[in-house]
Amino acid sequence: MQTNWASKGRKLHTRTIEVSSSEYDGQRIVVEGFLRDDRFQDSHTITGETFPRGVIHHMVIRLLVNASDFVIEDIDVDLAAVPREVCKETIHCLAAIKGLTIARGFSAKVKKLAGGVKGCTHLLELLTAMTPAAFQGIASLRSQIPSGYDADHAKIVSKYLLNTCHAWREDGPFVQKHKDLFKQK
Repeated sequence: MQTNWASKGRKLHTRTIEVSSSEYDGQRIVVEGFLRDDRFQDSHTITGETFPRGVIHHMVIRLLVNASDFVIEDIDVDLAAVPREVCKETIHCLAAIKGLTIARGFSAKVKKLAGGVKGCTHLLELLTAMTPAAFQGIASLRSQIPSGYDADHAKIVSKYLLNTCHAWREDGPFVQKHKDLFKQK
């Protein structure tokens, strides 16, 4: 695909979000997310502040997630770089998600618990990018073992994925083809 509005000027800003999952102990995974904002010129704000070019945000979230029930057992946040000292006050804003299950409605719950003035929009954005990746990590962990997909796992998958997107819609061809496997009881 070619566009006629491709950038012709200098790069101003880059946001990088990277998420990876690692096996922790065979039953749990560690999901690690990084958000980094880089500015390529000095920035002058309406308050008169000047921020030099370079890293504006560099944040890390680590989640310990149980692969059998998608429960977040622990969370760790690191604010390696933030634009203002007051931003560091949000380091514990996501503590309330410990014990939550990653499932439909998770993002709305997190926004209610840690959104707006209670938290940091950048941490919420990173966490929101991490939770679908947790599914991929758990699927990768379970798919290493031929017996990793049993009836209980199929119920979990259908509970958390059914109607979350076009491909997983209840009346779609994929779910209809495998409806006996994904039957909720």
